[in-house]
Amino acid sequence: MQAADIGGIAPVMGMLGFSLALALPFALFAAFPGWLNTMPKSGGWLTTVKVFLGFLELALAFKFLSNADLAVQAHLLEREMFLAIWIAVFGVLAMYLFGFIQLPHDGPITNLSVGRTLLGITTLVFVIYMIPGLWGAPLKLISAFPPPMHYSESPLGVGKSGGGNSVAEHGPEGTHLGAQNLWLFHDLEVAEAYAKKVGKPLFIDFTGHNCVNCRKMEQSVWGEAGVIEKLKNDVVIVSLYVDEDIDLPIEEQVEVELAPGKMKKLKTVGDKWMFTQIKRYQVTAQPYYRMLGPNGEDLANGSADYMNHSDPKDFQAWIEKGLKLYKEAK
Repeated sequence: MQAADIGGIAPVMGMLGFSLALALPFALFAAFPGWLNTMPKSGGWLTTVKVFLGFLELALAFKFLSNADLAVQAHLLEREMFLAIWIAVFGVLAMYLFGFIQLPHDGPITNLSVGRTLLGITTLVFVIYMIPGLWGAPLKLISAFPPPMHYSESPLGVGKSGGGNSVAEHGPEGTHLGAQNLWLFHDLEVAEAYAKKVGKPLFIDFTGHNCVNCRKMEQSVWGEAGVIEKLKNDVVIVSLYVDEDIDLPIEEQVEVELAPGKMKKLKTVGDKWMFTQIKRYQVTAQPYYRMLGPNGEDLANGSADYMNHSDPKDFQAWIEKGLKLYKEAK
């Protein structure tokens, strides 16, 4: 995205590092062919490895299908469905590793090796760990892989509909239920107006439907004690999805300058929020958080992101500093 939007040396270096990691093993074996003789010989173990990687690839394929489903908001692979598929895939894999299922190319299994047994136990434990997620467990260890909690058939948890008449039950007008059951705005101007009305700082969350680190922050940081209370009670949150694939009104589809000499036509809502982030903060990465003061100004606590604030204590300190600055500015 950064390469397409603003160019520069950073995306070039990123793609160079990625390609180098893929090419390096082939280059080394070509330069030192004798190393190939030190590799283990093929056998039954290699069939097990291939089957294991096949199941892993199948599970990851559903992860990428889930990303596509999130991007278009089709709601075909919601959280419960995704977890049910993963439980089934890894459950069958565990049965294979323990020898209950055999494939045509497998040799006879007289006894299980230590490695295969340990891998089977690990897979079985992983399956058991995922099962409570069907009923709303956060599953922090794999928070970056399933769809977020709010993208599910029962966002508030099994047995809760959130269909009441109070603001606490349906949220302020213009909000939607988001991560950690927080009510989030998705329009910056509407959120700014509401923040001024209620006298709270605006918490801007530049995020993406397919942003892995965004999901990690929402599951492992936002919900922690000392953080969730402030997000729920002391700020107004607006989540701006930079990959939101909804067409802008025709009058808002304008050409803008992302960087000197780099023009782009804003076509979707995601384009609009990406441009807002780049133009205002010269940053393209997500998640990216800012807090605004009573007059819409950026507070001096600066920004927060995954790299520097993935520890809940650091994130809490950042929010508390912003709240203090907001009170001083009122």
